[in-house]
Amino acid sequence: MSLFQAILIGLMSCTAASTIACLGTTVGNYTLNRPLVASLFVGLILGDVTGCILIGIPMQVMWIALVTPGGTVASDLRAVSYIGIPLAYVGCRAAGIDYASDEAFQLASSISALTGTIGITLFYGTAMMNLIWQHIGWAQLDKGNFEIVGKVDALMPLISHFCLSFLPVTLLCYFGSGAVEEVFQYLDVSVWYVKALLTVGSVLPAVGMSILLKSVVNKTSDLLYFMMGFVLAAAMHLTLLAATVIGGVFALINYQLTMAKKAPAAAAGVIVEEEEDI
Repeated sequence: MSLFQAILIGLMSCTAASTIACLGTTVGNYTLNRPLVASLFVGLILGDVTGCILIGIPMQVMWIALVTPGGTVASDLRAVSYIGIPLAYVGCRAAGIDYASDEAFQLASSISALTGTIGITLFYGTAMMNLIWQHIGWAQLDKGNFEIVGKVDALMPLISHFCLSFLPVTLLCYFGSGAVEEVFQYLDVSVWYVKALLTVGSVLPAVGMSILLKSVVNKTSDLLYFMMGFVLAAAMHLTLLAATVIGGVFALINYQLTMAKKAPAAAAGVIVEEEEDI
């Protein structure tokens, strides 16, 4: 990976920040931070969109149910997306692993767990530095300097993200890619400890799906839709678009059945009110 490519990836990591100075929460944190979206831009930078997207898919599945309650994070998706995807891609390329193979998926999941843990330190470091800017802003407001508000909201956070997003991502991608290439050139996937690492990585996406199901499934009968969709996708090899259309049809049918059940109760309520008026 060239220095220019590493710099571009570092800039993307800053752009994906949730601060007002960057692209904000909706476009930045909840869109560009996601591995599946980030893999497109990383692929454009590295010159292999297909390979990077294949690397980003298991990472997206692994962290699909990630939430940040109260500002706490279990993993920093910016580090997963803009450090994990480039390093996993370089590693697979150096080891000659097919990006669509099970080994690539397992390796990507393992690297995403590692880089996500590194990203937690960067995340809280950025938050602490932003608190310093806020403290300076409050001190200036007490003195009647209201111009500091715009600087604290828009300009000073850029310093935080430059120090704890741009620089770490750029350096890790540039120097880390070389180290990863050296390691994976001589990596033997048949060794027991490498198999153990890949086996753990293969389980991690299932954990992400389980957490997502736990948050969206309210009753046991909801699992029937999930199992039916899984069987259809596995047996018929449906594309994502086809699965989405079928899911939309079942959602519409479920909505109409629910409204049909509620209609008699609503009609009975209207009749009772009319009788009371009489």
